[in-house]
Amino acid sequence: MNTVGTPLLWGGFSVVVTIMLLIDLFGQGKKKGGGMSFKQAAAWSLVWVSLSLLFALGIWWYLKDTAGPAVANAQALAFITGYLIEKSLAVDNVFVWLMLFSYFSIPVSMQRRVLVYGVLGAIVLRTVMIFAGSWLISEFAWILYLFGAFLLFTGVKMAFAKDGEGDDVGNKPLVRWIRGRMRMTDSLEGERFFTRRNGLLYATPLFLVLILVELSDVVFAVDSIPAIFAVTTDPFIVLTSNIFAILGLGRCTSCWLTLLSASPC
Repeated sequence: MNTVGTPLLWGGFSVVVTIMLLIDLFGQGKKKGGGMSFKQAAAWSLVWVSLSLLFALGIWWYLKDTAGPAVANAQALAFITGYLIEKSLAVDNVFVWLMLFSYFSIPVSMQRRVLVYGVLGAIVLRTVMIFAGSWLISEFAWILYLFGAFLLFTGVKMAFAKDGEGDDVGNKPLVRWIRGRMRMTDSLEGERFFTRRNGLLYATPLFLVLILVELSDVVFAVDSIPAIFAVTTDPFIVLTSNIFAILGLGRCTSCWLTLLSASPC
């Protein structure tokens, strides 16, 4: 796999992402009994976007000195393009997550926990998918045409989708299958994903929502990742642009959740 990713670039990316995740997990919006305000969520969304643009500038600056201006310009532009593609396609993720929170009546105070762990899981799953896709492309170049055909198919399918198909989430075969194979409580147990009753471990509906959040992200990643591979096949650029876009997704969702749950004036 040809890539501009050097140990220094990978190390810098890992450090930035780790710091951002630690801030997301422990630093921001931890307000007892409530969620993050719209103003806070919007401000943190701007912070993530700004950090992503700064990282693109860092890529350009490093490659300009090590590989030349032409390579630096091309790779920085590929990063920004991939970032914008993922950001635009991730809007679907946001509204699916909003639908899940609404259907399962997840309080605002508990939604952030699901979002944080959902983003963590998405990072792991997308990393595996991107490296697998990069290897497949390096071994079988024709697979890019297969990705293109799949994107065309999903686009046509979405265009002719019927309204309201995802409204009754609880009766979906996948949800029934999960509930049929897992001991699960009927009600929430605070922010816990698991609880013990009579010595037995039970999952809570919050854990079911987390599973559905992860699965929905995998479905959308099957669309977005091939779209970015159409821009560049460099795994470093594909992965970093994708992860930076995903890191801001939780804050974007928080903005919508706070806005929709706000009482009218």
